[in-house]
Amino acid sequence: MTPVATNFEQIPLREYAERAYLDYSMYVVLDRALPFIGDGLKPVQRRIVYAMSELGLAATAKPKKSARTVGDVIGKFHPHGDSSVYEAMVLMAQPFSYRYPLIDGQGNFGSSDDPKSFAAMRYTESRLTPIAELLLGELGMGTVEWTPNFDGTLKEPSWLPARMPHVLLNGSTGIAVGMATDIPPHNLREVASACIHLLDEPSASIADLCEHVRGPDFPTAAEIITPRNELAAMYATGNGSVRCRAVYVEERGNIVLTALPHQVSPARVIEQIAAQMRAKKLPMLEDLRDESDHENPVRLVLIPRSNRVDTDAMMQHLFATTDLEKSFRVNLNMIGLDGRPQVKTLKQVLEEWLRFRADTVTRRLQHRLEKVERRLHLLEGLRIAFLNLDEVIRIVRHEDEPKPALIKRFKLSEEQADYILETKLRQLARLEEMKLDAERDALEEERAKIEVTLGSKARLKTLIKQELKADADKYGDARRSPLVERAAAQALDESELVVSEPVTIVLSAKGWARAAKGHDVDATTLSYREGDQYLACARGKSAQQVVFLDSTGRSYSTPAHTLPSARGNGEPLTGRFTPPAGARFDAVAIGDNATRLILATDAGYGFLTRFEALLANKKAGKQVVNIDDAARVLAPACVNDPARDRIVAVTTEGHLLMFSVADLPELDRGRGNKLIEIPKAKLKSGEERLVGIAVVAEGTGEVTLHAGARKLTLKWADLVEYGGNRAQRGGLLPRGLRRVDSIETTA
Repeated sequence: MTPVATNFEQIPLREYAERAYLDYSMYVVLDRALPFIGDGLKPVQRRIVYAMSELGLAATAKPKKSARTVGDVIGKFHPHGDSSVYEAMVLMAQPFSYRYPLIDGQGNFGSSDDPKSFAAMRYTESRLTPIAELLLGELGMGTVEWTPNFDGTLKEPSWLPARMPHVLLNGSTGIAVGMATDIPPHNLREVASACIHLLDEPSASIADLCEHVRGPDFPTAAEIITPRNELAAMYATGNGSVRCRAVYVEERGNIVLTALPHQVSPARVIEQIAAQMRAKKLPMLEDLRDESDHENPVRLVLIPRSNRVDTDAMMQHLFATTDLEKSFRVNLNMIGLDGRPQVKTLKQVLEEWLRFRADTVTRRLQHRLEKVERRLHLLEGLRIAFLNLDEVIRIVRHEDEPKPALIKRFKLSEEQADYILETKLRQLARLEEMKLDAERDALEEERAKIEVTLGSKARLKTLIKQELKADADKYGDARRSPLVERAAAQALDESELVVSEPVTIVLSAKGWARAAKGHDVDATTLSYREGDQYLACARGKSAQQVVFLDSTGRSYSTPAHTLPSARGNGEPLTGRFTPPAGARFDAVAIGDNATRLILATDAGYGFLTRFEALLANKKAGKQVVNIDDAARVLAPACVNDPARDRIVAVTTEGHLLMFSVADLPELDRGRGNKLIEIPKAKLKSGEERLVGIAVVAEGTGEVTLHAGARKLTLKWADLVEYGGNRAQRGGLLPRGLRRVDSIETTA
């Protein structure tokens, strides 16, 4: 019969899952992700530093293979993967990651371009840096509590006796269950100064402390551009953000970037700028070089296209569109002295750490006092032996059990008796007695000082301040990240980033569009797809918008620089826009927003409008011209001076009329007014239509008419003969030009 287990507990699955998840959550929060306010370290970091100290890897020692340290850490204190331990170790050795590195690494420990490119731990060597002494210097002085390691065979410190608020010096990042921490690094001298001020003025406000801790201090020399009031608000709440910006100088017309924001890779910045250059979004930039070396860890050279480039505007655009300007989240979340995670203000952090420091110093003094009193106790016993040396010698020589005899004869403690019996004969010389007297006097003086310090809060504060000041003088350095208030960068408008060069926009009969460089392009001679041919063209700048008009009177707009090159056949506009079914593209125009155009149909109607009225953000375009049945949109004509320019309209029957542009209404959309009289019967039958319109300047303009193979150029003196009022029939052209195909303004 199979035995049935009885030593188990039945609980609901929901309760079990909840308990297990909460246990795991607390483990992640307390033992993995968040730093302890006392020493500012996570458990893995603390164990690495402690293991290195146990291996004798002080700053003055010869470095050992990193694999040796990692082996000790995972074998004795941290039973997890070696790769995670080594990565944590590498991070503490990278000067571009830690403001005050705790480990001195020899070998490849990664680079700012690729922090993860470090060599394997079997190839690198490491030891502690001098500043690690701030964490370890008082470890053996009774300052910490010791707990069993994971298998109970060794003891490890629950925390390290930090002499500075390391949680602020190097900061920390981590993601726990339901919470995270993002503590930026700070300057040691500033933090020490704030601690001293808080000891002197316990009621100091956060604003007062911000006079000392002016802001984070990252390992790089990039500017912190966050306004001072935002930094103060960040320290007042424990939450906020810090914005950093790269530093650049101008050298011989070039821009040289000398410092990048924290954790920004130069290679990444180069990639971002190069991508914009390839996309033709940085026309003002000609070239980009990386001249970084050992002497200049960051030296990126930007070469403007000419000395007329506005370098400030260009850099503002790069700050806004690349990692040259970066925002860092700040969340002062840490494990407090009560063992609970909390987002703390700057004052709370410093106050709590100072309590930790006061407790540490008190423990150190009490530990030292105990050692001094024990030594004095032993010296007192030895002094009795000196005073009664003959009797002591007699007891030792003749008694079978000298220890109890000494204790009884001189009223000694067991410890004193053991010490006397262990004393070597040469230490009983007169000279040694004098040394012992001097040692006793010094210890008596030290004991008195310690007792006075322990009995006075004021003296304890003074001692803490003196030690903070001494450590700041020894290990402190100047601020690296300058604080410069600047507004957040703004990217340039797309139109400002496009090279403004002459282009000719070509539209084919089947609705294919392309852009040819220059204005001297004969669009009729370009190659077209089989069955396709030239329809219309417009000349302008690549930085301008292009408008296409379809047979239903709708307009569609797109930036000129986005159209494909004229080296090919272009692209179908139906791929960019969604015109109504059966609609065809009939006309094209290009210009600035303020450009005025005359829109007309071959039914003889038209109106004046601004170019911006034709722009449409939607792929479906917008209705601009109201089309009559069977009417066709004509090529728009550009107007320079509405008060003085003239319109020349010509029909297929050779009727030509010139009148003032001022006679036309300015509309955003509509049918417009009649330009030239065309008999209704001829218009309806299609026998006569408006061929086109042209705009000429008063007194100097001229037009060219095409009728089959023949053409006629009419100068201003000729055009005056056809002048009249809007909507008149106009004059009749010479007999050979009464079948006009097209009209154009002669340049």
